[in-house]
Amino acid sequence: MARSFGAGDLEKVREQISTLFFIALAFGSAILALVIPLMYPILKILKMPEELIKSGTIYSSLVVASVIFQFINTIYFSIQKSRGNTKVIMWGNLLVLFAKTSINLLTIKLVGAGKIESDRAIYFLPAATIFAHGILTAIAVKNLSSKKNPLRISIKKCTFKKTFFRPLASLSVPVFLEKFVFAFGKAFVNSLCASFSPTVVGALGVSDRICGMSTNPISGFQEAESSLVANNLGNGNLKRALSFFYRTLIFNLAFVLLMFAIMVIFKDAIIGAFAKGNADFAKEIESIYFYERLDTILISVNTSVMGLLYGFGKTKITMMINIARLFAFRIPPLLLFIKVPFFYNALGTSAVGLAMLISNSLVGITSAIVAAVFIARLKKSR
Repeated sequence: MARSFGAGDLEKVREQISTLFFIALAFGSAILALVIPLMYPILKILKMPEELIKSGTIYSSLVVASVIFQFINTIYFSIQKSRGNTKVIMWGNLLVLFAKTSINLLTIKLVGAGKIESDRAIYFLPAATIFAHGILTAIAVKNLSSKKNPLRISIKKCTFKKTFFRPLASLSVPVFLEKFVFAFGKAFVNSLCASFSPTVVGALGVSDRICGMSTNPISGFQEAESSLVANNLGNGNLKRALSFFYRTLIFNLAFVLLMFAIMVIFKDAIIGAFAKGNADFAKEIESIYFYERLDTILISVNTSVMGLLYGFGKTKITMMINIARLFAFRIPPLLLFIKVPFFYNALGTSAVGLAMLISNSLVGITSAIVAAVFIARLKKSR
């Protein structure tokens, strides 16, 4: 969509938007029709306790019901991203966050006042998700179907040709596999980390959050970078497309260095806030964070390169890099530190932070090499 928009082919953009919207609607409806009737037997197979299976069926069905709204909202955000309209995405996410939090806080107060029984209050959690995403869906549908919108959706504009689905699958399937495999691998990493102590997984989670104060915001810059790169590729301006990568890289490096300095100054106070007075837990967090914080600069390089590759549609390369990050760069060192008694005894819980440092540093270096080769070949071919 971003390339078509950059090329000024608004008719093609409208076809893409309409097709994606109705695909999302069809997939969401299919999931509801398939999963909700089977929810009870699924929970039976999963051996949920008999006394919980009724409430579990209702709860899980509500969770699944929210999927259709989330599908539509994801497509809506994708449309706005392709046009560079990131403010709509920000305000939409804030609206969902505010609505969910308000309902959850209200539920807690009603339970505390005895107005709602606690066993029924649990249903308000998925209901809050449905309500929050439902509001955003209503806004999205109104915007996308408005006659004032030149890119409004229409079922007549849907196209189900190979020329549409082949590039869509080529771009999206690697991203799906990357996220799916990475999530599975992350769970495996957590199970390995648990061998050090019962609380080390929690300490790693806190360390990740603290590092995330530096690295999470630049993900937003990556989103903007990939859209701007794709837009400029659409209008044939390769030089300007690459310039957005260079600018994003410089900005990301500067931002991470600034946040790194702030984190060093306020490290003890931040760790203390998460540890809540537990000295042993604070010590575990610090032993992991001491190493993990050192990789934030190279993470900013990786983030910038990913934005470049996403903009060019090179999702197979990003998939291979991110899978290597986990299965080639992170899990092998972690297994080494666990299985070899010398490392296990010498490093203790700090081995977890060291494994994160090794994997994130190596993926940053790998991304830099990939970017250099990719840009050199691109310039040579042009």
